Amino acid sequence: MVERLAAPLDLTYMALADPTRRAILQRLRTAEARVTEIAAPLPMSLAAVSKHIAVLERAGLLRREIRGREHYLSANPQPLTEAERWISEYTGFWERRADALADHLEQQIEERPTP
Repeated sequence: MVERLAAPLDLTYMALADPTRRAILQRLRTAEARVTEIAAPLPMSLAAVSKHIAVLERAGLLRREIRGREHYLSANPQPLTEAERWISEYTGFWERRADALADHLEQQIEERPTP
């Protein structure tokens, strides 16, 4: 099997695809927290939470600071900017396509012969 390096955008979307990882990011939106504080309310083991945290770190969505024996995490929103930019580009594309379809359908209705 051939492995390739994932692009940053791929890593961001992969990280955001899981509800647990989104919950972790939501928790870190307002303030940093220790890994154990993040894991406490989640219905899984600390080891499972650590795996989710590793995915978020690989995507660059988290920063880790080690102070003594404690690991503190904080959110890094920078990768979300690129993801938002990508979505915005495609939103504009599909809006134009939908507008063109609406115009076409309207024209078809107007050209219909009246009984």
